[in-house]
Amino acid sequence: MNPPLYDLTIEAGRTERQYWRDLWKFRELFLFLAWRDLLVRYKQTVVGTAWSVIRPLLTMLVLVVVFGKLGKMPSGGAPYALLVFSGLLPWQFFASAFSESGGSLVANANLISKVYFPRLIIPACSIITSLVDLLIAAVFLAALMLWYRFLPPAQILLLPVFLVPAFAASFGIGLWVAALMVKYRDLRFIIQFAVQFGLYVSPVGFVSSVVPDRFRLLYSLNPMVGVIDGFRWCILGSPPALYLPGLAASLVGITIILATGLWYFRRTERTFADVI
Repeated sequence: MNPPLYDLTIEAGRTERQYWRDLWKFRELFLFLAWRDLLVRYKQTVVGTAWSVIRPLLTMLVLVVVFGKLGKMPSGGAPYALLVFSGLLPWQFFASAFSESGGSLVANANLISKVYFPRLIIPACSIITSLVDLLIAAVFLAALMLWYRFLPPAQILLLPVFLVPAFAASFGIGLWVAALMVKYRDLRFIIQFAVQFGLYVSPVGFVSSVVPDRFRLLYSLNPMVGVIDGFRWCILGSPPALYLPGLAASLVGITIILATGLWYFRRTERTFADVI
């Protein structure tokens, strides 16, 4: 019989002293749970991976009609469908990751109540499925750019850089919601409203430059404003100009959300197994 890779001894105060080391030791559990979530999402489904494209496509059509055709919003010279879809990429990732990670602890209640492991693994691996959805939708974006014969600028290579704050924002808010939902299950109804409301107050169907200058920095306190503007700058180039003060404000807000989310999650983590 092969010896175990490591010994795990549960003792008083151990989780506080070696929590981050335990996260690395349980990396295989993280990969297993992420793979399980992917299988659950895509296995034996009627639409399958096409849903990752159909959902943003239908949303894009609605926003193009509402903001582009009826609202006559400016597009900065780019096709309006590309303007909307480039904003939908980070928003759909954020909304899906936020929702999935927010309800992840309740969905894995049986696992949490029986086995010890750093609970931070569960909301983290829940975001992987949203990342796969983003990659699938990015393929459709490439096809859309070919349809419009739109050549992306050189800064499209910086697109993964703006994925980092999108991941941090969804993870930070997801940690808050996941920890709170263990005790307050009806919070899931607020999540659904927040996602629907956030779609229209974030610059998904329009460019953030339509916001008056005196309110634009305040508007950028929405953490997804800087992320969406960054995605558009990478995909479409200069027409929707990158507002650096707003980007800085969004990054500061995301940092605060992530830091406080980690703090609150770790503070309440020891009670999850008892309450859930």
